[in-house]
Amino acid sequence: MFDLGIYAAGLAVSLLLAMFGWLVSIRKQDVSIVDSMWSLFFLLMTLIYVASAEALGGRASLMLFLVALWAMRLSVFITLRNWGEPEDRRYQAIRRDNEPNFWIKSLYIVFGLQAILAWVISLPLLGATLSPAPLNWLDLAGVLVWLFGFGFEAIGDQQLASFKADARNTGQVMDRGLWRYTRHPNYFGEACLWWGFGLLALAGGAWWSLIGPALVTFLLLRVSGVKLLESDIGERRPAYADYIRRTNAFLPGRPKAKAEA
Repeated sequence: MFDLGIYAAGLAVSLLLAMFGWLVSIRKQDVSIVDSMWSLFFLLMTLIYVASAEALGGRASLMLFLVALWAMRLSVFITLRNWGEPEDRRYQAIRRDNEPNFWIKSLYIVFGLQAILAWVISLPLLGATLSPAPLNWLDLAGVLVWLFGFGFEAIGDQQLASFKADARNTGQVMDRGLWRYTRHPNYFGEACLWWGFGLLALAGGAWWSLIGPALVTFLLLRVSGVKLLESDIGERRPAYADYIRRTNAFLPGRPKAKAEA
């Protein structure tokens, strides 16, 4: 089921949250806070979709629970990771490229853009929430895929955080745990959980909502994820070149042997 009015309400609250984040970023002189806000866009929009639905079924309640669990974990993790740190180097580069008056440009370059992307991606949340269809086996498949992705992402994040917290690992490349099988287990897990959301929406008949997980996967692979993160990492960490040679970028796979010195 697709309701343009409810979907538009989702855009409105997403833009309002973006405006609030932008105002905070001006005071802090740091637009990195948008990373902590990213998952909260979806939680806020899901709340709007649930509140606007004529009747709530089991799928809507399930979707709200899964979105809330993912959104709060990811937002808290990123907030704690960035606490006390300077503005992320990616945003520093964007700031340099858009001066003067980046403070006003960041409203649409950073916050507005992410709010709109989140709105488009939220289609499976809308489709699953508004669907009147009863739960079926495809919902179970969606939950299982979501649980796999959520666990993969959370474990990968924690493994990397523990690695960075050890001063002995300074300047080293993380190639342990899940990071031994994929260079970006957090991105792979994120894509999986979004396909889980997509299956829940598909179970409710909202086939059109698969645009959301497809867009997430594209962004993670080609835009803001793997491609952006690895654009200059070889210059900063020479050992990363060998890591690239022996480890899959996205899909987990058996690692190749290390190159001899």
